[in-house]
Amino acid sequence: MNAQRDRALLFRSLHVPGRPLLLANAWDAASAAIVAAAGAPAVATTSAGVAWSLGSPDGDRLGATAARDLVARVTAAVTVPVTADIEGGYAEDAAGVARTVREVLDAGAVGVNLEDADPARRAPLRTIEAQAVRLAAARAAADEAGIPMFLNARIDTYLAGGGDLGETLERALAYVEAGADGVFVPGLLDLPAIATLTGKVGAPLNVLTGPGAPDVAALAGQGVARVSLGSAVAQAAYGVARRAALELYGPGTYTSLDGAIPYPELNALLDGGAS
Repeated sequence: MNAQRDRALLFRSLHVPGRPLLLANAWDAASAAIVAAAGAPAVATTSAGVAWSLGSPDGDRLGATAARDLVARVTAAVTVPVTADIEGGYAEDAAGVARTVREVLDAGAVGVNLEDADPARRAPLRTIEAQAVRLAAARAAADEAGIPMFLNARIDTYLAGGGDLGETLERALAYVEAGADGVFVPGLLDLPAIATLTGKVGAPLNVLTGPGAPDVAALAGQGVARVSLGSAVAQAAYGVARRAALELYGPGTYTSLDGAIPYPELNALLDGGAS
């Protein structure tokens, strides 16, 4: 418990506006070990990558048990703090969200992402009030466990298509009041809008990046405290698998496999070599 608490406090300390925590999201034990060995101060899972690797589509379809088991494998593979993307909590109600949080904490995580998208598609997003209740339940579960978990509230206003900065700010303020430690707004890449959020929310802002997004220095200049690659690394890895297969079954060559991690090096990462 003391070691996990120490990792949780360390993870919280890594969220510094203007000097963002950089997360190349992992989806299994091997990718987590690779990221940690590259010098990452923490590892974050990607719910999409995790779901795909376990044969499930993304979108709250995986289930808490499978997510918890994956988190346990990741935390066993690395010594750095691990934060888990638990989508909407894999539960219909706040009590279920609390149960999921307890399970991933038991698996060794020290942070979670909890999103406000409505997987039942009754509306693009849950109401602010409904999501605040779920966030409060997650916060209470962590507090009861004695772990200073970093609760990252994901706001899907931009992914849902509206991209309303006013609604995003309203949700961010409400979620922080409900117990969130930070806010995550995937799809938001406009630097002036980012600066508005970092200036008004008063909590660490997490931005999702990838090809075409502003670089880390530009985001840091707007006060961003956390930068994530999300599912992009997993997508790129699966892209290699597709290119290699098409090349093998087409011209019968193997150039798509250039740049692979050597077998001994990768094997060693999962034999006590991960940092």
